[in-house]
Amino acid sequence: MLLTLLLILGSFLRSQGKDVKDTQIPGPEGAIAYKICLPEDFNPETDQCTMVILMHGIFSSKDYNPMPAIAKGLAKAGIASLRFDFNGHGTSEGRMQDMTIEKEIADAMAVYDYVKALPYVSEIGFLGHSQGGVVASMAAGRLAAQGQDAPKRLVLIAPGAVIKNACQNGKFFNARFDPKDPPEFIRCWGFMKLGREYLLTTQDLDIYGTAAAYEGKVRILHGTKDKIVPMWCSEQYKETYGDRAELVVIKGENHTITNRRDEVVRRIVEFFSESE
Repeated sequence: MLLTLLLILGSFLRSQGKDVKDTQIPGPEGAIAYKICLPEDFNPETDQCTMVILMHGIFSSKDYNPMPAIAKGLAKAGIASLRFDFNGHGTSEGRMQDMTIEKEIADAMAVYDYVKALPYVSEIGFLGHSQGGVVASMAAGRLAAQGQDAPKRLVLIAPGAVIKNACQNGKFFNARFDPKDPPEFIRCWGFMKLGREYLLTTQDLDIYGTAAAYEGKVRILHGTKDKIVPMWCSEQYKETYGDRAELVVIKGENHTITNRRDEVVRRIVEFFSESE
């Protein structure tokens, strides 16, 4: 598998920050689709660089804003990235209805193990947006708690810890349900399905407690016009991490990162570009 990847990457050595074509790795819920974006003129057979694993939010994908822009911004700074679709999202296998946070953490761990085995990767960073931020923070915490090599740095963009409250209160976006006895699935906006297992298990997540085990540096980004994830989620993460974390409030930015995207990307790139 590794040799195959190197051969694929070798044919894209002059890609100048463009994505390597879609490919897949085995995951606990089926094949995980991903793309790697390398710095300009990077040779994976002779060079080494940092790689950031990018984790999208709920109902999103690796190819939806802001992930492609972040990948390209990192590549211009000499940093590689791998962005992937969680189970049931994008072109990965599985049903969205079967998705849970624990399953997404398992996906993230599978991707992490894969990236860790790549010989051209010197350090690994995590970045998560919205629900992906919850997954990234919990995965980093799990790795640290287990005594494994945790990512060197962690970026959380509008981390959606509010999902726990939403499931406890029986209101997820525009869908309402009995939190003690939810149906087989609910429909958000009429077509996005969330399953009963997700609605029940999310209520009991120890999001901040799990995240707290991570001891690396953290940058949290949150827009003042975010109407999906409230600012208190990021403030609680800042309190959880203490001096290890910095909360950067982006004036005028929304949840989907479309108003001040260049500033968000710049803040991400400078954080992963910093020396120790």
